[in-house]
Amino acid sequence: MSNDFAKAIKERRSFYGISKTPVISDDKIIELVNQAVKYSPSSFNSQSARVLVLLNDQHDKFWDITTEILRKMVPADSFGPTNEKMQSFRNGQGTVLFFEDQKVVEGLQNQFPSYADNFPLWSLQSSGMLQFVVWTSLEAEGLGASLQHYNPLVDEHVQAEWNIPSTWKLIAQMPFGKPTADPGEKTFQPLEERVKIAK
Repeated sequence: MSNDFAKAIKERRSFYGISKTPVISDDKIIELVNQAVKYSPSSFNSQSARVLVLLNDQHDKFWDITTEILRKMVPADSFGPTNEKMQSFRNGQGTVLFFEDQKVVEGLQNQFPSYADNFPLWSLQSSGMLQFVVWTSLEAEGLGASLQHYNPLVDEHVQAEWNIPSTWKLIAQMPFGKPTADPGEKTFQPLEERVKIAK
């Protein structure tokens, strides 16, 4: 494993303190996401991953929508921490929304019925790899990001606001921006308890 790759993996962390101050251009962000979507692996080369990159005002709009949805669900007298969390994500430069196209997944289930039960799982595994690639790519450029899951609460609103096909299933949301605070300390379980080696 090259030093650069190992360094990128180690430095990929969850950054919750982020700002809108540009670190790289919007075009560079789009380039990184396009590269990740193109080259991240998928089962049977299905390429079922779909993304929506929200920048600037569109990014703000997503977190405004999410905030109002949660405001209707969380008691007013305890909404303060939730509102602060939403604002921390809104403070960023953009958000990447990750989807999996269920039309592709169902097509594979019909084409290979003996594997039908596995394709939804493999789809999620592919999405996880794409999320990791995007996350690591953004942080390698000096951005901070975290992974959030406000689906399915926001699904219908996202489909309506950004004309998302109904077959695109929302999996996760990744707000990113210039880091304004270091991530929390991370501890590790002993590798001897997690890795077995047979020679």
